[in-house]
Amino acid sequence: RVQLVEAGGGSVQAGGSLRLSCAGSGYTYSMKCVGWFRQAPGKEREGVASRSADGGIYYADSVKGRFTISQDVAQNMVYLEMSSVKPEDTGLYYCVADAAPCSGVWWERPSSYAYWGQGSQVTVSS
Repeated sequence: RVQLVEAGGGSVQAGGSLRLSCAGSGYTYSMKCVGWFRQAPGKEREGVASRSADGGIYYADSVKGRFTISQDVAQNMVYLEMSSVKPEDTGLYYCVADAAPCSGVWWERPSSYAYWGQGSQVTVSS
Protein backbone atom coordinates (compact mmCIF):
# COMPACT_ATOMS: atom_id res chain seq x y z
CA ARG A 1 0.00 0.00 0.00
CA VAL A 2 1.68 3.16 -1.24
CA GLN A 3 1.45 6.27 0.90
CA LEU A 4 2.82 9.77 0.34
CA VAL A 5 2.78 12.16 3.28
CA GLU A 6 3.64 15.84 2.91
CA ALA A 7 5.03 18.10 5.61
CA GLY A 8 6.46 21.57 5.94
CA GLY A 9 3.60 23.75 4.79
CA GLY A 10 2.53 26.87 6.58
CA SER A 11 2.32 30.63 6.31
CA VAL A 12 5.15 32.76 5.01
CA GLN A 13 5.53 36.34 3.84
CA ALA A 14 6.20 37.19 0.23
CA GLY A 15 9.89 36.95 -0.54
CA GLY A 16 10.47 34.27 2.06
CA SER A 17 11.33 30.60 1.77
CA LEU A 18 9.69 27.32 2.62
CA ARG A 19 10.71 23.69 2.28
CA LEU A 20 8.16 20.96 1.70
CA SER A 21 8.94 17.30 2.20
CA CYS A 22 7.22 14.13 1.08
CA ALA A 23 7.78 10.79 2.76
CA GLY A 24 6.96 7.72 0.71
CA SER A 25 6.19 4.27 2.04
CA GLY A 26 4.57 1.02 1.03
CA TYR A 27 6.66 0.28 -2.05
CA THR A 28 9.82 -1.71 -2.62
CA TYR A 29 11.29 0.02 -5.66
CA SER A 30 11.74 3.68 -6.41
CA MET A 31 9.04 5.49 -8.30
CA LYS A 32 10.14 6.52 -11.79
CA CYS A 33 8.46 9.91 -11.59
CA VAL A 34 7.98 12.09 -8.52
CA GLY A 35 6.71 15.61 -8.28
CA TRP A 36 4.51 18.30 -6.82
CA PHE A 37 1.16 19.77 -7.78
CA ARG A 38 -0.71 22.65 -6.22
CA GLN A 39 -4.25 23.93 -6.19
CA ALA A 40 -5.51 27.35 -5.25
CA PRO A 41 -9.13 27.83 -4.13
CA GLY A 42 -11.47 27.80 -7.10
CA LYS A 43 -8.73 26.85 -9.55
CA GLU A 44 -7.58 23.65 -11.21
CA ARG A 45 -4.60 21.69 -10.03
CA GLU A 46 -1.37 22.59 -11.74
CA GLY A 47 1.96 20.87 -11.98
CA VAL A 48 4.75 22.62 -10.09
CA ALA A 49 7.78 20.39 -10.59
CA SER A 50 8.68 16.79 -11.38
CA ARG A 51 11.74 14.57 -11.61
CA SER A 52 11.99 11.51 -13.83
CA ALA A 53 14.31 8.55 -13.32
CA ASP A 54 15.53 8.99 -16.91
CA GLY A 55 16.99 12.38 -15.99
CA GLY A 56 14.20 14.73 -16.92
CA ILE A 57 13.50 17.64 -14.58
CA TYR A 58 10.46 19.80 -15.18
CA TYR A 59 9.21 23.07 -13.71
CA ALA A 60 6.23 25.25 -14.32
CA ASP A 61 7.28 28.50 -15.95
CA SER A 62 5.88 30.40 -12.99
CA VAL A 63 8.34 28.80 -10.54
CA LYS A 64 11.51 28.42 -12.61
CA GLY A 65 14.47 29.94 -10.84
CA ARG A 66 12.61 30.04 -7.53
CA PHE A 67 11.67 26.44 -6.71
CA THR A 68 13.88 23.36 -6.66
CA ILE A 69 12.74 19.75 -6.56
CA SER A 70 15.09 17.19 -5.06
CA GLN A 71 14.96 13.56 -4.05
CA ASP A 72 16.62 11.17 -1.64
CA VAL A 73 15.88 7.84 -3.28
CA ALA A 74 17.36 5.73 -0.50
CA GLN A 75 15.09 7.38 2.06
CA ASN A 76 12.03 7.58 -0.20
CA MET A 77 11.94 11.33 0.29
CA VAL A 78 11.04 14.12 -2.12
CA TYR A 79 11.49 17.81 -1.39
CA LEU A 80 10.38 21.12 -2.80
CA GLU A 81 12.51 24.10 -1.86
CA MET A 82 10.52 27.27 -2.37
CA SER A 83 12.36 30.60 -2.49
CA SER A 84 11.28 34.16 -3.21
CA VAL A 85 7.69 33.07 -2.75
CA LYS A 86 4.85 35.16 -4.08
CA PRO A 87 1.19 35.45 -3.04
CA GLU A 88 0.23 33.54 -6.18
CA ASP A 89 2.17 30.56 -4.83
CA THR A 90 -0.56 30.11 -2.23
CA GLY A 91 -2.33 26.78 -2.47
CA LEU A 92 -2.62 23.20 -1.35
CA TYR A 93 0.54 21.37 -2.40
CA TYR A 94 0.39 17.68 -3.25
CA CYS A 95 3.24 15.22 -3.51
CA VAL A 96 2.73 12.89 -6.47
CA ALA A 97 4.43 9.77 -7.83
CA ASP A 98 4.12 7.14 -10.51
CA ALA A 99 5.87 3.93 -11.48
CA ALA A 100 6.36 5.14 -15.05
CA PRO A 101 8.82 7.86 -16.11
CA CYS A 102 7.40 11.28 -16.82
CA SER A 103 8.13 13.48 -19.79
CA GLY A 104 8.01 17.03 -21.01
CA VAL A 105 4.68 16.27 -22.63
CA TRP A 106 2.92 14.53 -19.75
CA TRP A 107 4.54 15.64 -16.50
CA GLU A 108 2.07 18.41 -15.70
CA ARG A 109 -1.04 16.30 -16.22
CA PRO A 110 -2.61 14.99 -13.00
CA SER A 111 -3.59 11.76 -14.75
CA SER A 112 0.09 10.88 -15.16
CA TYR A 113 0.41 10.11 -11.44
CA ALA A 114 -1.13 7.13 -9.73
CA TYR A 115 -0.20 8.16 -6.18
CA TRP A 116 -1.05 11.36 -4.35
CA GLY A 117 -0.44 12.69 -0.89
CA GLN A 118 -3.08 14.36 1.23
CA GLY A 119 -1.80 17.86 0.56
CA SER A 120 -0.06 20.52 2.61
CA GLN A 121 -1.27 24.11 2.73
CA VAL A 122 1.07 26.93 1.79
CA THR A 123 -0.10 30.49 2.32
CA VAL A 124 1.96 33.44 1.15
CA SER A 125 1.01 36.85 2.47
CA SER A 126 1.85 40.13 0.78
